[in-house]
Amino acid sequence: MNNFGWKREVLKQVVAYPLGQNLYLNITNRCTNNCLFCIRHTTAGIGYNLWLKQEPSPEEVLKAVQDPTIYREVVFCGYGEPLMRLEAVIKIAEQLKKKGGQVRINTNGQANLIYQKNVVPELKNLVDAISISLNAHSAERYLEICRPIYGEKAYQAVLDFTRSCVGQIPRVILSVVEWPGVDVEKCREIAFKLGTEFRLRKFSGMFKQYDQE
Repeated sequence: MNNFGWKREVLKQVVAYPLGQNLYLNITNRCTNNCLFCIRHTTAGIGYNLWLKQEPSPEEVLKAVQDPTIYREVVFCGYGEPLMRLEAVIKIAEQLKKKGGQVRINTNGQANLIYQKNVVPELKNLVDAISISLNAHSAERYLEICRPIYGEKAYQAVLDFTRSCVGQIPRVILSVVEWPGVDVEKCREIAFKLGTEFRLRKFSGMFKQYDQE
């Protein structure tokens, strides 16, 4: 393929996609987990091909958003973990907030482990809500389901990250995908003790679409 054709293919990649009243931002394929239920392992998907040929610049993402106020929320959530691109998230969120947008991040909660520091102060005043994927009631079950590259210490890192967000981010949600062997009520209790909201995500079966919101 010549250079012109390659550039045309890059332009086709989905950087922002609407679902319901929200706009979702797809900024990376990279993730520190390889969850059994991950939507990128499904055949149904969400109606978009979210595999990126290259990571979009903040400018490309903002161009794709245009007016953030026409959406209920603009959500960092694609095929990868958005906070693996912390600097890009900060730059984009700054501009979205200046334009009056409501910003949410969907994350696996391992950012502090990735960067070996508390990144939450960098997100304060830029993020209206953060949804953190708990997905298990214990470190052992999390390891089996989410298969993190950080191994056993990942689960505790998610809990610690959540504690860091409470009181700093206006709305903090712990989410769990309904999955065999996951004690939903224990997960709900963990969320209650940490002072967060709780959300159960329905999964319709192996290799089928689940509720992404």
